[in-house]
Amino acid sequence: MGCAGADSPFSDKEGSAVQTHIFLESVLTMLNQSQVLNAIEAGSGILRLEPCWVPRSFLVPGRRLKLHPDDIYAFGGQRGGIDERWFSSTTKASNGPLTRDDEGLSYVRLEDGSKFLLKDAVEIAGDALLGSDVMSREGGWNILCKFFDNLGPIPHHMHQSDEFAKKVGQRGKPEAYYFPPQYNVVQNNFPHTFFGLEPGTTKDDVVRCLENWDKGDNGILNHSRAYRLQPGAGWQVNAGILHAPGSLVTYEPQVSSDVFAMFQSEVEGRIVDWGLLTKDVLAEYHHDLDYLVSMLDWDANVNPEFAKTNQVFPKPVRAAKEMADAGYRENWITYGTGHYSAKELTVFPKRTVTIRDNAAYGLILTQGYGTFGKHAVSAPAMIRFGQMTQDELFVTAETAKQGVAIQNLSDTDPLVLLKHFGPGNADAEPLVKKMEAKHEHDWNEKPISKTP
Repeated sequence: MGCAGADSPFSDKEGSAVQTHIFLESVLTMLNQSQVLNAIEAGSGILRLEPCWVPRSFLVPGRRLKLHPDDIYAFGGQRGGIDERWFSSTTKASNGPLTRDDEGLSYVRLEDGSKFLLKDAVEIAGDALLGSDVMSREGGWNILCKFFDNLGPIPHHMHQSDEFAKKVGQRGKPEAYYFPPQYNVVQNNFPHTFFGLEPGTTKDDVVRCLENWDKGDNGILNHSRAYRLQPGAGWQVNAGILHAPGSLVTYEPQVSSDVFAMFQSEVEGRIVDWGLLTKDVLAEYHHDLDYLVSMLDWDANVNPEFAKTNQVFPKPVRAAKEMADAGYRENWITYGTGHYSAKELTVFPKRTVTIRDNAAYGLILTQGYGTFGKHAVSAPAMIRFGQMTQDELFVTAETAKQGVAIQNLSDTDPLVLLKHFGPGNADAEPLVKKMEAKHEHDWNEKPISKTP
């Protein structure tokens, strides 16, 4: 189990659905609000999380997530290799009939070795974790964040909007990308991403690609455009936009959903099953090609200024000199949407800073070691499947607002961490308004091509 410790009943690679069900039932029965509140108090408002690993059967792992090479196929060969690590997750993975009961769900690990699901903690004591305002407005955490790491590109695919996702009981899924330099020293086979469709492409062109699904390469990339990926930069990809993510390790904040539809039938010589196009589509539409194409946000896909509209570069949180004098640098790396936001914080060697935020957040350490509040933190060199680490935490809303003291204990190396926030982060709101105004201006200046 990707989230289970070495002493878990599922540390065996083959796993057991029965054991998983019994264990989860026990956790759910035992957990109560006082236990969550005690854990928050013991951690001074900060919870330590176990690594949460997720395999994908249709991809080849890039082997840069620091997972031991002997553990890449820890879920079993039939499940595919582990190419994702999910952070602060309250979202179960949607990985077919072999998906384990807690696959994709993050566990909070206490000092005595006991654990409980972050998902259950939010349901039981969400006000204490996220704030009563967030629970009243959102009803939960409502963000999924992950690293994904592949040897080559992912097939050209899209994530359904709310309009289509709700028909199968799911949520629509916009997402954002950032390419952390610490994980991208090696860029693997294809550090480019195809986004959208070439202006002038018609819906009939895409229908023909779907008609050619069983002929090998269905030619969908002939109608798209690839962009070179830049470590230290990113993209915003709204629901309904086709994209074939390249081979950089990607930090990916997104709405808490795992819906998708593959539109490419072959990638790097591997055949993509039609079921990966229709897994989140009502059965009656599985072969309705016009319906499948209608799931695309057409104007957004054929936007002639796609990069100008969707590429994202870091923005300083405050004046660079002010931050440098205080011993740190902090940039917005995901912004412009109300669904989620993210920052990259760098604390300089031998410096201690206190950082305040307006909302709860999860974090992953990408470089260095030191302390975060009362917790020791360090970026691991290698992780065994089931092993605990010191690189992932969750910070409650109250503690974030009070501020967290962060100390870099290294004489030479920066301490670097990525922070992911859920919807409604007040600190990010000004950037949402600026991005919406920019998009409105861009689209009004140059109208989007439409299909005849």
